Amino acid sequence: MSHTDSPRSRTAVGCTLLVIALGAGLTACSAEDSPLASEPYDAADQVSFNGLSGEGKLTDPDRPLEVLVQDADGRITDVTAVDAAGRYVAGELAADGSRWNSTSPLAAGARYTVRVSTENESGSPGRKVFTFDTGRPSAKKRLNVTFGPRKGTYGVGQPLTAQLSQPVRERAQRAVVERALKVRSTPWVEGGWHWVDDKELHYRPKDYWPAHSTVEVSSHLEGIKIGNRVWGGRAKPLKISIGDQVVAVTDAAAHQLTLFKNGEEVKSVPVTTGKPGFETRNGVKVVIGKEYFVRMRGTSIGISADSSESYDLPVYYATRVTWSGEYVHAAPWSVGSQGAANVSHGCTGMSTANAEWFFDSVREGDVVKVENSGGDTMEPFGNGFGDWNVPWQKWQEGSALNAGPSQAADALQTARLRPTAT
Repeated sequence: MSHTDSPRSRTAVGCTLLVIALGAGLTACSAEDSPLASEPYDAADQVSFNGLSGEGKLTDPDRPLEVLVQDADGRITDVTAVDAAGRYVAGELAADGSRWNSTSPLAAGARYTVRVSTENESGSPGRKVFTFDTGRPSAKKRLNVTFGPRKGTYGVGQPLTAQLSQPVRERAQRAVVERALKVRSTPWVEGGWHWVDDKELHYRPKDYWPAHSTVEVSSHLEGIKIGNRVWGGRAKPLKISIGDQVVAVTDAAAHQLTLFKNGEEVKSVPVTTGKPGFETRNGVKVVIGKEYFVRMRGTSIGISADSSESYDLPVYYATRVTWSGEYVHAAPWSVGSQGAANVSHGCTGMSTANAEWFFDSVREGDVVKVENSGGDTMEPFGNGFGDWNVPWQKWQEGSALNAGPSQAADALQTARLRPTAT
């Protein structure tokens, strides 16, 4: 052995000789030059443990046990972990001795003894022995799916929704979920899922649903592993019917609303839409509710009660198209402006008789489209169903099964919601 060898090199060679010599029944190292003959030092400050909250504390048996070197000049030479029943835990030691981690699962509700052997820069051996108790494994989370809307008959613009009980963020896990959500329409039409956020998906066809079709949605997620400790749960299937194709088109510049049924014009009525500063949103909206009576107040949209813009009005035959309070409703106070000027605070107003006709002519899921307004385009998500304002190619990019990034999160962040207006 050369005098230029480092202490660590001498230790490694000496131990190799020890193994060989023991096999031959000879003595390889003398008490004077073998570090193995010396009393191991306490390596408590040399190693740390991940997965434990402290010696004797409970650890999650679903997580691997890790032993790490804290001293840059030291290294781990061996680790053994065994429970009270004598069962050893398999592990893997890094080549440089910097870390050791278990590769077999720990038992729940068991006590383990772990022996860690180390050596320092000079080759002196260290030893750390500790015990810990494992707790019970964390309960598996069930990812349940709730489909919407409710069972019933809807218009051709009604998207399907899937609400998840647990957030799903990773694309691979989203793909698992999406593959298990099955939609069948009769007659068949091309369609796809779009992730709105971590817990919500929408499904729509490329074009509107065919009139008088049926749509069924179900989940095959039950018992499927989605991610770490997350498994698919049950979901109640849903079947809805689609009624006539009803599309209402409001031309804000011409101050007219025209209703079409199955492609045929039914009626055109004079209306008023949002005035400057309160412009009605352009784009496609979907009827999300009908309320015979609504009390509308200017204070709900930030208008001071003593402002000249303030209002507090009883409103009848209110057909809701956004959650923030945009309606098509009766506005008898503005009949003189209907068909001639836009004077509302964002809603589409018409005479009481025309509002009653419209109220009776539409159902949830019917399409309400606004053109030629000075307002922004209807938000895709978060304020009702603006799904149809997303071009089909962009819609497909919101699927975890396609390569493109989802635009839904950005759309939600930029959505500008306005409360009830008149």
